[in-house]
Amino acid sequence: MPETAPPSVLFVCVHNAGRSQMAAAFLTHLAGDRVQVRSAGSAPADTVNPAVAEALAEVGIDISAEVPKVLTVAAVQASDVVITMGCGDTCPVFPGKRYLDWQLPDPAGRGVDAVRPIRDEIERRVRTLLNEIAP
Repeated sequence: MPETAPPSVLFVCVHNAGRSQMAAAFLTHLAGDRVQVRSAGSAPADTVNPAVAEALAEVGIDISAEVPKVLTVAAVQASDVVITMGCGDTCPVFPGKRYLDWQLPDPAGRGVDAVRPIRDEIERRVRTLLNEIAP
């Protein structure tokens, strides 16, 4: 019997420096190899937001080696679930994919104190998603 591939999730925001990086890091941390995780941005920043990296480090997740990536059609096509976070109409839509739009504040330009509640909300949503796609 052929082994089925794990579900794949793509998190997309504009800069791929904050929200999508946090979501991808949480899902990778919680799911291990049960889920394929990608993140990308429609206009990626040069680096991950340092306040985001600090907020994740506080909960034991290290994203210091992550680099924002550009959103590609291939990444969307290879994903079962596409979660957008404020990228509006710049995300390509393909039939047969599950799309979710998570309305979350943008952590850009904010300090770690402002990023913590965003981090906690993303973790809550990622845990819910994980229970749905890879129980």
